Amino acid sequence: MSRDRLSCWPPQSPRSIELDPPVVMGILNTTPDSFHAGSRVLDPEAALAHALEMVDHGARIIDIGGESTRPGADRIEADEQIRRTQPVIKALRAVSDVLISIDTTSQVVAAAALEVGADIINDVSGGEEDPGLLHLAAESCAGLVLMHRTRPPDQDVYSHDHPAEPDFGSQGVVSAVRGSLESMLSRAMQAGVSHGQIVLDPGFGFGKSVVQNFELLRSLDSLDPRNLPPTPLLVGLSRKSFIGAVLGDRPVDERLAGSVAAGLMAAQGGASIIRTHDVLETVDALAILHGP
Repeated sequence: MSRDRLSCWPPQSPRSIELDPPVVMGILNTTPDSFHAGSRVLDPEAALAHALEMVDHGARIIDIGGESTRPGADRIEADEQIRRTQPVIKALRAVSDVLISIDTTSQVVAAAALEVGADIINDVSGGEEDPGLLHLAAESCAGLVLMHRTRPPDQDVYSHDHPAEPDFGSQGVVSAVRGSLESMLSRAMQAGVSHGQIVLDPGFGFGKSVVQNFELLRSLDSLDPRNLPPTPLLVGLSRKSFIGAVLGDRPVDERLAGSVAAGLMAAQGGASIIRTHDVLETVDALAILHGP
């Protein structure tokens, strides 16, 4: 399948990149409690080294977070998020022109990241937790990722642990997610964010069952907001529990192949950005998918 994609993103950044063919976003967690232990890098020097390794492996964007968004994770104060992330962003910007994303729902944290060289704000609340973040994106012309979720992480559970199928009404999960993404996009544009700044994320693993996650994965080409030009999609599938569930309850450290396969499905379905812990393997797989 094919989707029209932005020619470059973020459009106002001197470091903007083409999103066709799809690009890889590498995950860098400066947190002690992220669900994948291999992604936790607490020391700033080690974090910089890991970021540069991902760049060397082909990541076009590095997404840096100071607060885990896994189900059940504790919330982290803005000052602590800044303490964890700002030195790493500053150090990475000093030695690399890679696009840098700050993974936060806080306007204060995002502003601190942009101040030292970040280009993109990745908001898993879709602009709902802190409306000031939308105004910051509008004023700064930063790239903005808006994700669908039904509840904050500290109230969520892993996909395979839902006691009952999450209720998305008679419309089903695909239509419900599309409607929510349309609302987020509209709200951001009303706050002054240009359409070209925005990338949408259907929120794999957030408030959705195993079956519902796969419904979404097979229906990415149905998520474009109506009455607007196509909007690029970011997908975060890497090593998530719905992948482990399909593989016979595989633990996190045994979900590499499943994650790469899911990333390829997403790319074929029209995703523009694949967010992953496993940059080298995902970059290689995409290279084979698209050929010379």
